[in-house]
Amino acid sequence: MCIVCTHTIHRAQHNFGWNRDFEPALIAKPGETIHFECLDSSGGQLGAGATVESLKSLDFGKINPVSGPVYIEGAKPGDALKVTLRRFVPSGLGWTANIPGFGLLADQFPDPALHMWSYDANSMTPALYGPGGRVPLKPFAGTIGLAPAEPGLHSVVPPRNVGGNLDIRDLSAGVMLYLPVEVEGGLFSIGDTHAAQGDGEVCGTAIESQMNVEATIELVKDARLKSPRFTITEPVSRHLDGAGYEVTTGIGPDLMTGARESLMRMIDLLGDEHGMSPVDAYLLCSVCGDLRISEIVDMPNWVVSFYFPRIVFE
Repeated sequence: MCIVCTHTIHRAQHNFGWNRDFEPALIAKPGETIHFECLDSSGGQLGAGATVESLKSLDFGKINPVSGPVYIEGAKPGDALKVTLRRFVPSGLGWTANIPGFGLLADQFPDPALHMWSYDANSMTPALYGPGGRVPLKPFAGTIGLAPAEPGLHSVVPPRNVGGNLDIRDLSAGVMLYLPVEVEGGLFSIGDTHAAQGDGEVCGTAIESQMNVEATIELVKDARLKSPRFTITEPVSRHLDGAGYEVTTGIGPDLMTGARESLMRMIDLLGDEHGMSPVDAYLLCSVCGDLRISEIVDMPNWVVSFYFPRIVFE
């Protein structure tokens, strides 16, 4: 229970997209702390008893609900909202899926696949994956943002200059996120909570997990931000760094091709060294491996690296 929160946004108070004309779920004063009850990215469709068959009946109109919106008094276009993420309250249940047609290697993985996760919501010890994997956890919100100025309903899938489906794994507890205001009140919403994710979320899903979030929202007048920025005050990958990394690369004139090739080579490596099936390795890479642009100046070829934390198999 949040003892410093001024308001609660209940999980029934959510939307499936962004719209400047949505009725606020709450009108709040700058500086207030709000307790958000968030749904998982399936909107509750993939619960404890879900199987791969459940993926075939997913209602994609209910994907990625965001709790809110919150109208902040005094917020005007040109201002920014400073969102301090105070605490995540995990549920202990999650899922990772390969959804046909979605993901960096969608052409190579046409069949649905689903892995259900069970983890200790109190200790947040690494979650088991297969016979030998243990994935370190770090909760964060994948979707967090404000309403865009353009009228009408906008899909929740792509990120925008006002935030949205950013899927930045470092937007975790303690981070201060600044979002540019484009409409009066800002209309802040949050959802798509994850227990863990690698940089890139390469299969299209992380450890999707229902959580509650506590956040303080402040107003920064005349900030003139062009896109989100955030401040981190502590190391971001200590939970993964303990045993180093295995790294594969993709090299060539196209960053997307390089990203795909570095990931494919890591999937092959995990199969060779740990006997994993390609789809199991693909899902695992999505929740704990990192895509990095290692070099982008030595034309005509760029280097994309895929970092996989060795601690998962120790």
